[in-house]
Amino acid sequence: MFALAVKSFRNRKFTTILTIVSIALSVTLLLGVERIRKEARTSFTNTISGTDLIVGARSGPVQLLLYSVFRIGNATNNISWESYREISRNPQVQWTIPISLGDSHKGYRVMGTNTDYFKFLRYAGRRGLELADGRILEGVFDAVLGAEVARMLNYHVGDPIIITHGAGEVSFIKHDDKPFKVVGILKKTGTPVDQTIHVLLEAIEAIHIDWQEGAPVPGQSISPEKVRHMDLTPKAITAFFVGLKSRIAVFGVQRLVNEYPKEPLLAILPGVALQELWDLIGVAEKALLAVSGFVVIVGLSGMLIALMTSLNERRREMAILRSVGARPMHVF
Repeated sequence: MFALAVKSFRNRKFTTILTIVSIALSVTLLLGVERIRKEARTSFTNTISGTDLIVGARSGPVQLLLYSVFRIGNATNNISWESYREISRNPQVQWTIPISLGDSHKGYRVMGTNTDYFKFLRYAGRRGLELADGRILEGVFDAVLGAEVARMLNYHVGDPIIITHGAGEVSFIKHDDKPFKVVGILKKTGTPVDQTIHVLLEAIEAIHIDWQEGAPVPGQSISPEKVRHMDLTPKAITAFFVGLKSRIAVFGVQRLVNEYPKEPLLAILPGVALQELWDLIGVAEKALLAVSGFVVIVGLSGMLIALMTSLNERRREMAILRSVGARPMHVF
């Protein structure tokens, strides 16, 4: 019986192979989409880890998450340096990472921060940032590139870069009087860190020290040498990440920030905000899964059509088999 089935397959090997390939491609697509869907969700939720709170100007949780973590959009307002220092001195706070956004380089966001960023920021569980080449920030005009920035722009340690004002891909206002130098390149993380150019907070203050109301002051230009010896303490930042000594205190500190009397602030839990954002963009994930399901149905339908066509062509063969003593189970 099995030998007869094998011979039947060999007799129709072209049709059989096409049917097998069709089913294999359909199932592979279904499994591939499912794997990509799960990996995308895992990568999304692992964008930031180990951070208990993100604090920014009062807006919405998703908006704050988008510009502080994903570098998408802009803040409605900044946070004064005094407010940041006061909150960071809270006894429940173990560490903070201030960030300042607003400038860019060839479409990639430039983010001002401090060395605590490289020390405390975590992603994908407890993984920290690692350098692929060079060192972390030390000087005022040092820059550390994300892996994707370095790859796409073909930058290496020691290359100069010019920061432009604003976050757009095209800008006609450049800080070309104060060039930066690449001192480090981070290893790939699969997060927005890869597409970010990191500089010190003092650097953001330095390139705007001879600016007023978003434009350079006519006839006034301070050289980089003079800027290095000036007081570059930031006046304001965009947001900051908070790590607490005990997670039990997270809701208490969150309430303290949300009720801060000196200026309107918002503190969010990254995990909750990530879930809320995923609920908004998860429709595409479900649509992709539905498409792959329909592909499998089409593949199975093609197989059934091929079988039905083959049955009509094999009526004589089955009649001969029956005439020589084959039972219905053998024909089946």
